[in-house]
Amino acid sequence: MERAPPRIFDRQRAAAKWKRARSRQSSIDAANYLTKALADDIAERLDFMQFDPANAMVAGGGADELSLRLSSGVGKLETAALGDLDEEQPIATATYDLYVHLLGLGTVNDLPGALIHARNSLAEGGLFVAAFPGAGSVPTLRQLALAADGDRPAARIHPQVDIRAGTALLERAGFSRQVVDSYPLKVRFGELETLISDLRDHGLTSSLASPAPPITREGWRRASELFDSLRDEDGKVTETFEILVLTGWR
Repeated sequence: MERAPPRIFDRQRAAAKWKRARSRQSSIDAANYLTKALADDIAERLDFMQFDPANAMVAGGGADELSLRLSSGVGKLETAALGDLDEEQPIATATYDLYVHLLGLGTVNDLPGALIHARNSLAEGGLFVAAFPGAGSVPTLRQLALAADGDRPAARIHPQVDIRAGTALLERAGFSRQVVDSYPLKVRFGELETLISDLRDHGLTSSLASPAPPITREGWRRASELFDSLRDEDGKVTETFEILVLTGWR
């Protein structure tokens, strides 16, 4: 009997945060630079490969953005929102020539199973691409969280997938011609509150199954002091999102 995967994330919490993020995106000043960057990068990769699928699925944050870029070269295009699609359950078998997943695959409990389902959804010769923040992301936020918690650090940031693990996962799922790479997106912030707000806009707040305790007023003071100490000569603090891209063929 196979053991169930560890329950690191709470699916209900995850669905709720993605729903809140979509609601926040209705504001004209909502941050969407990550979803735009991911969509642009995937579109450029597909253009370079000269890959024009007849039947495509685009799931996740930035799906609408990428769909606009792909619409002219795709016969049939489906989209799915994060939280609505259950990546840990089988989807249509041998259906898509292209399956793209943006932003959220790093917060799935059964990631090996999700990748197997993704491969099974592809027709022969189909392409799977996923992009999401991987290992090395939000190092500044990690420092701030540790400062806020003081001598009782809490688990506030989820485990992140690195290039080596991504390659092994694609191989395990049965993909051929696997390619795994990453690239950094650096963003500068003038205020700690803006960093937190931007994470909420993108749906990148925690959905851990064991929520961390709220940060105290004293904890916020320590985090704010550390944030101020990290300012550059322009008064900004840099945060890094290391975007991991998984590519594989059926």
